[in-house]
Amino acid sequence: MKLPRSFYNVTTFVGALFAFLFLLVTLFLFAVELTAPQSHPYMGLVAFIVLPTLFVLSLLVALFGIFRTWRRLRKPTATPIPPFHFDLSVPAQRNAALLVMGGSGFFLLFASFTSYQAYEYTDSVEFCGRACHAVMKPEYTAYKASPHARVACVACHIGPGATWFVKSKLSGTYQVYSTLFHKYHKPIETPIANLRPARETCEQCHWPQHFYSAKLRTQAYFLSDEKNTRSSTTLLMKIGGGDVNHGAAAGIHFHMYLNATISYVALDKKRLVIPYVEVRYPDGTFRSYRSTENPVPEDKLRKSPRYVVDCIECHNRPTHRFRHPAQTVNLAMSLNKIKPDLPEIKKVAVEALEQPYKTEPEALRGIRKAVLDAFRANHPDVAASRGADIEAAIEELQRIYRTNYFPEMKVSWKEFPDHIGHLYSPGCFRCHDDKHVSPDGKVLSRACNQCHTILAQTDGQGKMSESLEGLAFKHPGDVGDAWMQMNCTDCHAQPAQ
Repeated sequence: MKLPRSFYNVTTFVGALFAFLFLLVTLFLFAVELTAPQSHPYMGLVAFIVLPTLFVLSLLVALFGIFRTWRRLRKPTATPIPPFHFDLSVPAQRNAALLVMGGSGFFLLFASFTSYQAYEYTDSVEFCGRACHAVMKPEYTAYKASPHARVACVACHIGPGATWFVKSKLSGTYQVYSTLFHKYHKPIETPIANLRPARETCEQCHWPQHFYSAKLRTQAYFLSDEKNTRSSTTLLMKIGGGDVNHGAAAGIHFHMYLNATISYVALDKKRLVIPYVEVRYPDGTFRSYRSTENPVPEDKLRKSPRYVVDCIECHNRPTHRFRHPAQTVNLAMSLNKIKPDLPEIKKVAVEALEQPYKTEPEALRGIRKAVLDAFRANHPDVAASRGADIEAAIEELQRIYRTNYFPEMKVSWKEFPDHIGHLYSPGCFRCHDDKHVSPDGKVLSRACNQCHTILAQTDGQGKMSESLEGLAFKHPGDVGDAWMQMNCTDCHAQPAQ
């Protein structure tokens, strides 16, 4: 094909050759992606981002070669060329026009296709969780085990609309830089300050007006004694109502700005220390509560940012949950994955999980050694006769560790407390602590029956008490009345509880 003289140069030839090669490889990888039984996290990254970028750069190199040669040919010292006159009857110009128009049309189609595929890929769970595997491994592992495992990351972290999409891509650019050059924090910090309001994300699926009536829940616990004494509590959770057709707004979901808007001031970055709470009603009336334990001057309160209570205030770990070892071991024992009749297994298991391991392989070896050493030293007869049960317990503990502890990223339950409840994090007691008082003397109570009614409880001796009217809580361990004056976290947030 005869083309204008400016098309014939080494730079344009090399650029065009590489563009053609990158195009072939992109199409090949796309075909592989379509036919592969399981996608690979880096396939989309290479096929829809890296290779199209290299394709465009190669075309720019080819165009640069044409431009540079054209300028050289126009110099007085070069062989004279006639003034530019576009004429399709001239074969060289006709061929150039067909090449440019055909190439431009193909480029637009290719760019549209790859741009859409890049958009889809960068919004995919594969990209969020697996492309940066070492960095996002804790979050991705917790996500896969969560109730939201079939919900795409972007549904919660971005939500609908173009504005937040653009914000996420701009912040994502810095995140890519941070990952490539190891500038990220360990552990990855929770983006409390810049999360999109729950009304625009969570409530796209969860409808607050239909949170009504109560919810029955039974929790099983095993004490850290030799017999792993089992106790249980059956609670009627006062979920509350948010629709006048189903009852007045009350109970736990009273906090959900359905019949009132609750705002607060926090003194720390994680919003655990809350000195001021305000409840404002639709008619304009309000009631404020100030902490007697952490009083704050009026001028500082006025200058401090106010945060409105929404879903995430309590459900702060809806997907990326890293559970306390007592929770996971209690569940495993109640499901018989760890035999409850293995002496001291609760204490041994929790202590084995809580050792300060530096890497996951070291932890898996350490858990096995800790459990075997404990039984050989304290219960040699059990170690000799129940090797299979001990091995099953070790394997379950190793699974628990892999899904809740990530020492390379410094991630565990300690760094990411879950505010649902009050056993292992301050949770409800951040405000409901009997120390937030209104000017007229009303107190934000920490009484058990504020949020739940205890219908049944089994104590440390195996005796069950039941009452539809509600029971007074009795601590399964012998701690006297200390639990009434202390927060649960003072004991339960420690590893061996």
